Amino acid sequence: MSKNILVTSALPYANGSIHLGHVLEAVQTDIWVRFQKLVGNNCYFFCADDTHGTPIMIAAKKAGKTPETMIEEVQKEHYKDLTSFGVSYDNYYTTNSEENKKFSESIYLTLKKKGHIVARNIEQSYCEHDKMFLPDRFIKGTCPKCGAKDQYGDSCEVCGTSYSPKDLKDSYCSICGTTPVLKESKHLFFKLQDFQTQLQTWIEGESRLNEGAQKKLKEWFTSGLQEWDISRDGPYFGFAIPEEENKYFYVWLDAPIGYMASSMNFLKDEKKFNEIWKEGKGEIVHFIGKDILYFHGLFWPAMLMGADYQTPSQLNVHGFLTVNGEKMSKSRGTFINASTFAKYLDVEHFRFYLACRLGSGMEDVDISFDDFVSRVNSDLIGNLVNLVSRVSTSILDKMDRKLGALSIEGKSLVSELLSKEQEIREAYESRNYSKVMREITGLGDKVNKYVNDYAPWNLIKTDVEKAREVVTTSLNCAKILFTYLGPVTPKIVNSVAQLFQVESLSFLNLKETLENQVLGPYQMLSKRVEEKNISLMIEETKEAFQKANPEKSKSEPGKTTASESNSTTVSEDGFITIDELSKVELRVGQILEAGPVEGADKLLFVKVNLGEKGIKNVFAGIKVSYTAEELVGKKVVVVANLKPRQMKFGLSEAMLLASGKEKTLSLFVPDRDANPGDLLK
Repeated sequence: MSKNILVTSALPYANGSIHLGHVLEAVQTDIWVRFQKLVGNNCYFFCADDTHGTPIMIAAKKAGKTPETMIEEVQKEHYKDLTSFGVSYDNYYTTNSEENKKFSESIYLTLKKKGHIVARNIEQSYCEHDKMFLPDRFIKGTCPKCGAKDQYGDSCEVCGTSYSPKDLKDSYCSICGTTPVLKESKHLFFKLQDFQTQLQTWIEGESRLNEGAQKKLKEWFTSGLQEWDISRDGPYFGFAIPEEENKYFYVWLDAPIGYMASSMNFLKDEKKFNEIWKEGKGEIVHFIGKDILYFHGLFWPAMLMGADYQTPSQLNVHGFLTVNGEKMSKSRGTFINASTFAKYLDVEHFRFYLACRLGSGMEDVDISFDDFVSRVNSDLIGNLVNLVSRVSTSILDKMDRKLGALSIEGKSLVSELLSKEQEIREAYESRNYSKVMREITGLGDKVNKYVNDYAPWNLIKTDVEKAREVVTTSLNCAKILFTYLGPVTPKIVNSVAQLFQVESLSFLNLKETLENQVLGPYQMLSKRVEEKNISLMIEETKEAFQKANPEKSKSEPGKTTASESNSTTVSEDGFITIDELSKVELRVGQILEAGPVEGADKLLFVKVNLGEKGIKNVFAGIKVSYTAEELVGKKVVVVANLKPRQMKFGLSEAMLLASGKEKTLSLFVPDRDANPGDLLK
C-alpha cells in the first residue's frame, strides 16, 4: 500500500549563491524522494528561500535595491542552480509570502493564548547612528579572552569562546563603525521549557532521528530547556508581530513555517493540507544539516505541538561538506558555487559521487577531486555505462537491433541481480546511499565478467544467435542495474529507458524482461571526467575570490599563509609544541573490510569505520604481518585527518599506526573497550 510523504530540505538563505554544500543536501533529499516515487509512494518535495532578517535588509540597502526585489532575484538564481543538479521540487517557494504570514501569525497567537509566550525587558546594543538595535553579528570588537580584533558579537573565530555582545572590548557597529550603546527593549519569548517532557518523548521516537542527532539533542536537556527570544525590534525585514508595536518575528520563527507555506501554495486546498499537517494522514520528513539541528529538533516540534499540528516523522541530519579533509576555502578554490561546477563538469557525475560518499549518519562528507575522477570514470563510466554501450552499439546493429530470449544461464544471472532488490530498497530508505552504490557496482562487475568471458564482439563472427543471447542477458541485467541507479542519475537512466523503448525504469517494472524486441538507437549516456576541467573550475573560483577580495589574496609580509601554517614543523631542539601535536587527529577505527591489492606485494586494502567521521579507505603496508581475514572487526588507531593521497591503486584517506620491523609489524589497538570514532587524548 502506497504512503503519503511530504519531504523538505532546509531553506537556503537569500543572501548568497548556492554552493556545493547546499547541493549536498538538495541531492541527498532528491535521491530519497525519487526512490519513494519509483517504489510507488505519493511523495511531495517542498522547499523555499529563507528571506527575512537584518542581513537581507542590509545587503539590499548596500545593493541599492528593496529587500523584496533582491530576494525575488536571488530566489530565481537559487532555483536555477539547484534544479541544474537534477533536483526536482514539486514546489520551490519563498518565506516572504501571504501563506507564511498567515501561518506565522496563527501559530504565534495560538501559543500566546495557551500561555506559552512571555514578555520581558532585555538590554541590547543599539546604534545611535543607524537608529536600530544590532543583532550579534552586526557588532564587532576585540575578543575579551584572547584579544583578537574584529570578532563578532557572539563568538570569537580565533579562540572559539562564546560571549555576550556587551563583553566585547572596543565594540563597534559593523555597518557604520559607531560605538553602540546599551538600551532596554521589550522582547517576546517562547517558553520552550513547557514542552520538555513532550520533546524528550518525541526525540526518542522510533526511526525519527539517527543516533548521533538524538544524542546531541539530549545534551540540551541536561541543564533544562530555556526560553527562546522570538522577537526583533524594527527596522527589520520580516513579519510584524500581531498585537505588538514595532516588533517583528525573529527569522527562525517563520523560516520553518515556510515548509507549511510552500505546501499550501502547492496544494491550494485546506482539506488536503490539514490531512498531512493536522490529521497525520501522511509522513512529514525533513532533511537538514547538523548546524541547524537545535532549531529543527527543539523549537520547531515544540511550536507544532503547542499549535496543534503534526510533528515531523523523520528528521534526517547530515554533516558538512569538506574538500580533501578541510573546510571549503574560497582562497584555495574549493568553495565552489553550483553554477561554476555545472559550467565545467557533469552534474550527474557529482550526484553519483555524493551517493558513493553519503551514509545515514551525521558525519561530514569529504570529497577529493582525485577520488571523484577515479570513482566516476571507473565505477560509473567504466563499469555501468560501458556495460550498455559495449553491447548496444555496433554489435546490436549487426543483429538488426533485435534481442532474443533469455537462456537458462541468463535467467540465473538476472535472478542473482533481482535478489538484491530488498537490500537495496532498505539501504535507500535508510539513506545509506554508499551501500547502494557498492551493491550496484559489485553486481556490475559480475555482469561485465560475464560479457568479457563470452566476448560477443568475437562471438558474432561465428555464432550470431549465441552472441544475441549474451547481449540479451547483458541488457536485461543492465535494465535492473540502472533501475537501482534511477534515484541517483535520473538523466542517464532516462536515456537507458529510451534505448529499451520503455516509458520509464522503476521498481514497479523491475522484473519485466526485455526479450524478442527491437531496441531504439543508442545515444551516448555519459562521458569520462576530464581532469583539466577540474583545474579550470578551481582556477575560476580562485580568481573570483581574488577579484572580490584583493586585500586577502596576498599574504602580509612576515606572516604565513593558511596552508603554510597547517604543516607541522619540528624546531631546532627537536621538539614540537602542544598546538602542533593537536593538529594530528588520532581516532579509534574498526576495520569493516580487508583484502589484497592486485599488483602490490606489501599492501592490504581496508575500509575503516571512524564513527561520525565516516568510513575511510586505507592502503596499508601490513600484508607481511597480517592476513585480510584476521583484520576484519579489529579496532585500531588511525590518523584520521591525513590529507588523502592518490596512489596508483586508488585513494588512501587515512593511516593505520603500527610499530616494529617490516615482518613483525604490530598495529596499535585500544587497551580497553573503545568505540569507532573515539578521539585519542
